[in-house]
Amino acid sequence: MDDNNDLFGTMDKQSQPVRATARPADPLVQAAKRPASRDGSESYSAADIEVLEGLEPVRRRPGMYIGGTDDKAMHHLFAEVIDNSMDEAVAGHATFIDVELSADGYLAVTDNGRGIPVDPHPKFKKPALEVIMTTLHSGGKFDSKVYETSGGLHGVGVSVVNALSDHLEVEVARGRQLYRQRFSRGVPVTGLEQLGEVHNRRGTRIRFHPDEQIFGKGAAFEPARLYRMTRSKAYLFGGVEIRWTCDPSLIKEKDTTPAKAEFHFPGGLKDYLKASLGDEFQVTREIFAGKSDRQGGHGSLEWAVTWFGGDGFLNSYCNTIPTGEGGTHEAGFRNVLTRGLRAYADLVGNKRASIVTSEDVMISAAGMLSVFIREPEFVGQTKDRLATIEAIRIVETAIRDPFDHWLADNPQEASKLLEWVIARADERVRRRQEKEVSRKSAVRKLRLPGKLADCTQNAAAGAELFIVEGDSAGGSAKQARDRASQAVLPLRGKILNVASAGNDKLAGNQQISDLIQALGCGTRSKYRDQDLRYDRVIIMTDADVDGAHIASLLITFFYQEMPSLVRGGHLYLAVPPLYSIRQGGKVAYARDDAHKDELLRTEFTGRGKVEIGRFKGLGEMMAAQLKETTMDPRKRTLLRVDVIEAEAATKDAVDALMGTKPEARFRFIQERAEFAETEVLDI
Repeated sequence: MDDNNDLFGTMDKQSQPVRATARPADPLVQAAKRPASRDGSESYSAADIEVLEGLEPVRRRPGMYIGGTDDKAMHHLFAEVIDNSMDEAVAGHATFIDVELSADGYLAVTDNGRGIPVDPHPKFKKPALEVIMTTLHSGGKFDSKVYETSGGLHGVGVSVVNALSDHLEVEVARGRQLYRQRFSRGVPVTGLEQLGEVHNRRGTRIRFHPDEQIFGKGAAFEPARLYRMTRSKAYLFGGVEIRWTCDPSLIKEKDTTPAKAEFHFPGGLKDYLKASLGDEFQVTREIFAGKSDRQGGHGSLEWAVTWFGGDGFLNSYCNTIPTGEGGTHEAGFRNVLTRGLRAYADLVGNKRASIVTSEDVMISAAGMLSVFIREPEFVGQTKDRLATIEAIRIVETAIRDPFDHWLADNPQEASKLLEWVIARADERVRRRQEKEVSRKSAVRKLRLPGKLADCTQNAAAGAELFIVEGDSAGGSAKQARDRASQAVLPLRGKILNVASAGNDKLAGNQQISDLIQALGCGTRSKYRDQDLRYDRVIIMTDADVDGAHIASLLITFFYQEMPSLVRGGHLYLAVPPLYSIRQGGKVAYARDDAHKDELLRTEFTGRGKVEIGRFKGLGEMMAAQLKETTMDPRKRTLLRVDVIEAEAATKDAVDALMGTKPEARFRFIQERAEFAETEVLDI
């Protein structure tokens, strides 16, 4: 483009504008520029038009077909191939799929379906197999007589996989004959070979290697990612068995991916959700799950959802294709759950549910949704978002009555769920009201972080700030606090290790900025004790090892950036419970394993079953439990953080444990870990 910003590079600065019509270039047609003629017009004729035929447009512009040329796009090739096999399984023609990753980087997918047709195509006069592998928008999924539902109608298809592979081989066992054809970068390198008669075998095997010209030198499939993709397909359709094989040399030392595995999950999405959550706390004992099967497949769906103490997620699929960006089926799912809960609240007379929105219902929901729709419409070639409007009605109609019955048949569980969701709604409303909170001080009006739920009193004396990890724990703490004197500041994830971070990184960290802003007292040489907005600063993290790690990072921050705050006796550690112990109507809480064993020995000696629950985090505790055990000044235990050694010794310890030199950290542990037996800790 010229410096005069002339879009077409032909306009003389002194000439008058020439009337012209411009439109975006067709990706299949390219125009070659020619020198401008004397009259200022462009020499442009039919000879300048280049038509890209076959699969050449895919190789020229792979991003249009698979979303890019990065690792995610490369693994999408596998998705396209296994989706074809899944379509055969869902249609009732295949019962197993084999996935094999070889040491040479080749990936093979085999099924026992009907096999790709090999007879001559009536229009192209070539074997149908070759037409499918070398022609865009070819296949058997445009006719509902062949596939009632499929994932491939709107997608890019196996021809794009062929175009973007430096080598691809197809074997078809069909009619007791075995056929094979090889391709390179979308072009046949052999004709269709008939290899002879086979018995007890049918289906298709596609073996391919991604092209380094497209994906970069050294591009290779990741076993862990392929394994997860393979396993998720098995959960989506209980009628198929999927076998996974990976050459052991490809699995890295710390990778837990198995070299061999078999997947068959008759329980479908409910099994998947159980496996995903593990022993996470759940609001209700039972997962709400079900299926709706329709003749022919169109409109069939399966779902599973529960509510838990973590951040919510909804994994959705259409015709076994993952829709990572959601779409109309997810909208229907959110709608029916929200309306069902509000209708149940009306039934039991709970007026507080009137403020509940779909955000409140889904923020801590763990959900799986799989729909089967004839001729689905997607946004984009990679099918990440479903656009079929009918999907909203299909999902709402199928789930409405089962959800209503599930709530009515389990009143205690339904009440717990309703209270849980209402608490999230209350928190959302409070968060909105407190977003722009500010509090007057003697010298200025201070703007506070939006995540801070501040206390109402202005005086620092008696005021407390609880620093917690994450929005989930923050929500529970905000409900449990005394709003008059207790403030809550949630921090997302692990805080920066200030002992090993540079000043630039420290200055740009949002969590550190929020914390400093909330305290109002400045740092290092600018620290002013009289400006500290709280009497006590309380670190409240989970009672497990991860919580202890976060607490140590926060203590390091205060010691390095606000040492006077620590010396002034303002810094404390909360002591939340790790276990709850119940026997009949008796309840006790234990802070660690030793405390649990002591309580079992001294307090729970009578008859009756003793139930022990382990809290995975503060976010899964009910607000009443958190208040009773950790936040109520009348019942809680606090540990004050003091500097008890000489300044130099303390600084050396912090530098050794939290600094940038691993050898100093190792030496410190080696010298101080006297409690560790050599057979337990090998150093």
